[in-house]
Amino acid sequence: MPKYAMVIDLQRCTGCGACSIACRNENNVSEGIYWSGNINETVGTFPHVRYHYIPTLCNHCEEAPCVRGCPTNAMYKKKNGITMHDPDKCIGCRFCMFNCPYGVISFNWKASHKFWRNQTPLIKGCTSSPAAEVKAVGGTGTPYYNPARAETLEGIRRKGVVEKCTFCDHLVQKGQLPHCVVACPSDARIFGDLENEKSKVRRLLGKFRPFRLKERLGTMPKVYYIRDFNPAAYQRDKGGV
Repeated sequence: MPKYAMVIDLQRCTGCGACSIACRNENNVSEGIYWSGNINETVGTFPHVRYHYIPTLCNHCEEAPCVRGCPTNAMYKKKNGITMHDPDKCIGCRFCMFNCPYGVISFNWKASHKFWRNQTPLIKGCTSSPAAEVKAVGGTGTPYYNPARAETLEGIRRKGVVEKCTFCDHLVQKGQLPHCVVACPSDARIFGDLENEKSKVRRLLGKFRPFRLKERLGTMPKVYYIRDFNPAAYQRDKGGV
């Protein structure tokens, strides 16, 4: 059984945000919710200024606090290491959000994609309404709705439940890479099986000294960061399933 992990090369990452855009489109993520986010800061005084940028997502922790704290087992671990959520079991208590030390779980306070349900034309007599546009393109909730997301999780999550990154489990189970990995133009994200000694993630973790967010908590995250301005190089590719 594979144990999946992601390596993020901070030296290759340009902070372009392609991962976040790809994630929103692939997973039908609503406005105001971020499965793929970032930690950023600007330090120093002009002209001596540095900008620090760390991409973030669910860490799919081996010892996941969100799973331990869920009273209904709505948040659970798959055998391949991916942390999943079952909205049918979710009672909206948000214990998982409280327990998650990374702040990567969101709660749907309202029905998703409110903008696209609006019946009012943006310009009367000139443009269609958002709802009419969705209907015209055959969308379900949004004009860019991805039906593949509904294969393992609700296509658009309902009001009153939580949601988060799933490593694009619906793609991984088909032998495909998470969409954020595919979309990264600089190949800064590498995905693969930690149990496979020939996998690219294993080789990179052996070559570079990685770090993980809040390792001191003992959650054993499966998102690793390497090469924070390390000049060493390696051949670029996206890994594999």
